[in-house]
Amino acid sequence: MGVYHSEVSIRTSGQGTLEITDKARNAVRESGFKEGLVTVFCRHTSCSLVLMENADPSARRDLEDYLNRLVPENDPHFTHTYEGPDDMPSHIKMALTRSSETIPFSSGSLRLGTWQGVFLWEHRAAPHSRSIVLTVVGE
Repeated sequence: MGVYHSEVSIRTSGQGTLEITDKARNAVRESGFKEGLVTVFCRHTSCSLVLMENADPSARRDLEDYLNRLVPENDPHFTHTYEGPDDMPSHIKMALTRSSETIPFSSGSLRLGTWQGVFLWEHRAAPHSRSIVLTVVGE
């Protein structure tokens, strides 16, 4: 069993999802392992990761719209608003979703379902540079 680590920087353009499945595939390829697990970890508290349909973007838009209705900006009960009206909502959205995803692979290929993709989900309105750590464990 071996371990391979890599880190990638991803520039977002504001709120929304950005597919990063290729980053996980590249890490598996670079590791040289044929069987194992790849973990994708987001090093931030105002964005998250999600496994979601990658065929029809309307599924992701519906999810984004739903979470925006669930956790609206400018809620008068929020006290953590130092960085603007999307500050606390972005932290709540991150806490309700995930900071990491673990995906099995075999024969050097991710074992995702037909319509699954890994997405970085930016919860802030402004563009950000996000750091993603990829850890591959395998042989």
